[in-house]
Amino acid sequence: MADTSTENSTSSAGIDLSQFYQVFFEEAGENLENMEQLLLELDIESADDEELNAIFRCAHSIKGGAATFGFSDVAELTHQMETLLDKLRRHELTPTAPMVDVLLQSGDALKAMLGRHQGSGADAVDTSELLVNIRAMVSGEAPVHVAAVAAPKPAAAPAAVAPTAPAATAAASQRAAAPTEGQRTVELRVGPLDNPAQADNLVELFKEIVGLGTIEALPDDAALAGVRRFKVSTATAESELMDLFTFHVAREQVSFVALGGAAQPAANPAYGFFDAPEAAQAAQADQPEKGYGFFDNAPGSPDQPVTAAATVAAEPPALKPVAAAAKPAPKVEKHAAGPETSTIRVSVEKVNQLINLVGELVITQAMLAQNSRGLDPVVYQQLVSGLTDLDRNTRDLQEAVMSIRMIPMSTVFSRFPRMLRDLANKLGKKVELVTQGEATELDKGLVEKITDPLTHLVRNSCDHGVEMPADRIAKGKPEVGTITLAASHQGGSIVIEVRDDGRGLNREKLLKKAREKGIDAPDSLTDPEVWNLIFAPGFSTAEEVTDVSGRGVGMDVVKKNITSLGGTVEIDSAEGYGMRVAVRLPLTLAIMDGMSVGVGEEVYILPLSSVVESFQVNQEGIKTVGGSGRVVEVRDEYMPVIELEKVFNVPRFDWEHNSGIMVVVEAEGGRVALLVDELLGQQQVVVKNLETNYRKVNDVSGATIMGDGRVALILDVGSLVRRSRH
Repeated sequence: MADTSTENSTSSAGIDLSQFYQVFFEEAGENLENMEQLLLELDIESADDEELNAIFRCAHSIKGGAATFGFSDVAELTHQMETLLDKLRRHELTPTAPMVDVLLQSGDALKAMLGRHQGSGADAVDTSELLVNIRAMVSGEAPVHVAAVAAPKPAAAPAAVAPTAPAATAAASQRAAAPTEGQRTVELRVGPLDNPAQADNLVELFKEIVGLGTIEALPDDAALAGVRRFKVSTATAESELMDLFTFHVAREQVSFVALGGAAQPAANPAYGFFDAPEAAQAAQADQPEKGYGFFDNAPGSPDQPVTAAATVAAEPPALKPVAAAAKPAPKVEKHAAGPETSTIRVSVEKVNQLINLVGELVITQAMLAQNSRGLDPVVYQQLVSGLTDLDRNTRDLQEAVMSIRMIPMSTVFSRFPRMLRDLANKLGKKVELVTQGEATELDKGLVEKITDPLTHLVRNSCDHGVEMPADRIAKGKPEVGTITLAASHQGGSIVIEVRDDGRGLNREKLLKKAREKGIDAPDSLTDPEVWNLIFAPGFSTAEEVTDVSGRGVGMDVVKKNITSLGGTVEIDSAEGYGMRVAVRLPLTLAIMDGMSVGVGEEVYILPLSSVVESFQVNQEGIKTVGGSGRVVEVRDEYMPVIELEKVFNVPRFDWEHNSGIMVVVEAEGGRVALLVDELLGQQQVVVKNLETNYRKVNDVSGATIMGDGRVALILDVGSLVRRSRH
């Protein structure tokens, strides 16, 4: 039904609204996320008026857009939410935990509905129980328990919302009859119109949006040529109605008058405020408009008038003309919307294309820089100076373009409060989430891929780490456990930590489980090595399998996913005090700082963030262990030696040459010394995915194009460290 109405409204009005769909869906998604966050942060005992107003505005914005595009199911649910939230912010009702639960479930249902309208192919969502609950709460009654509201109904669901519409309309009519709901009857005049059929779209609009009110045609007036007249009964402010009507008829063609009164055209059409007519209507109905029209539709203000009893006595008659005379408020609100124009929505594909072009520019600049090294700087002074400027500008351009893809970690962290709240309730635990470093920025591509591993780590902390409230009290801890999500920049990497103050890891229990799984786990293992056992495939310390965890699938996948992003995972734990999991990631996957080393005629790139130091060594300083392994002593510490020449079978033509340079690199908590021929320098390299363009190569994470056009392999330091352990 929603789809049909959308087609009718777009085609008959002559405006293709589908071009605005994506903007509406994005803004609705942002409003839903904001509303969920505000609901989770709401202090039920002493709810802040500004918070309630902000939640109301989120629902109000979604309703307005949904009504405009003909998504009647979304408009109906948000309208009911708006009614409940309006009573809360007016202090006619007191917030309760069940109200927050129902509003959160309504948000889930709205996400499912919007996904369906976007073409996800999901079945329609049955919101009948949600609507019953919200109406019951609005009336001050106890809500009916809702088990799984947002779950889509199977099969015959497309008409799932339709059966509730008559009941909803009846309920809306009953509410509309009550004076506290601000119901009023006015005359709507539309015209003059070249095509009188345009006015019929407004009639369809009232039919589609449940709770908007009723509309019926009035006889044409001979004195008003080409003007259609309607009798409208509604509790909705004229400013809201005008926002809906504008998509069907021009704003200046609409006016509201008191029934049987003289025509009063709309106020300045640029703003869509109708203070004077509303004041006149309110005076006729003995219900003056609250605020005298100054704050119609202003953020946080009620859209509906208050009861006559509350306003008539308090309103001096002499103040009534002010409603028509004073008009500064619309201009203030108009300017308030200005900052929205300071941002622009751009598709990710365009940004990726821009980054690829900048990457090619970096390669070209490196080629020019290399070819110009043999030039005489005195003879070619201007050329050398220009190339120096090009080098600086290229780096600045690359950093600016890369910053476009950088988004704050708050976008990742924002999804965890709701998840943790539901999980803690399910497990019967009390958990508080603390976030730090939300402004720390990470590449968008990494953000999308790191979300699932972080989700598992947070669930793991809540399920395995934080104890039950009674157990925590018995141990002298506060009954509310704390899980901390922290992000920070360290060197050329970002470190994301998941910490909890729970029971921590038990060394003996981990060793026992590992041996049961057939994993070699001697008592001589250090604590970090024991903690790393939980990353073994199929490893779990849960006593029983639940729908939360216990199947041993998760931590190994977490490590695999993080490693595939060029990152590392470190675990630190103290039994009885908690656990910390630190995920270290590169800031971006597109361009990196690297150190180029030469082996024979080949060039390899080492990620600069993994390089610790380099030094010269004599062959006598390298010791052979166990017949095949080789180690080198570095400041009283023996380190495994890896000869890149043998790892990659590099052909050697200078048979007398002996490699004498060691580069110490570290990853995954271990260090190795790489034996190379020479250090070629440090430079920024554009990372190309070797697996996509060729195939997976062991110990190689990618490739890049050097300034002379040759391809250089980027080494996977983590893989080399693992090789040394085996």
